[in-house]
Amino acid sequence: MGNNFATDLADMKDLSLENAIAIQLQSNHYPPVPLSMVQPCIEAIEAYWESDSDRLIELPEPVTWRGQTTAPAHAIIVGHHLYAWCESDEYEE
Repeated sequence: MGNNFATDLADMKDLSLENAIAIQLQSNHYPPVPLSMVQPCIEAIEAYWESDSDRLIELPEPVTWRGQTTAPAHAIIVGHHLYAWCESDEYEE
């Protein structure tokens, strides 16, 4: 699956962003990422498109990033392989 699958999900017009991210987190990661991360992932994508990839995003309990309850948008994008929703060379693998 991997990046091609994520690209297909991002391109599907009849699939909501929430559902596409949920599938990405559950199917493209092992172990699957909890669905509680869907909203933080969407907020990270929004921050990217608002040119604010350093924006701190609140994480759901009990998720932490480097011991913190927030993570910068760019870390969420990289950590959850959301490149397909961020059409830029900035996050190339």
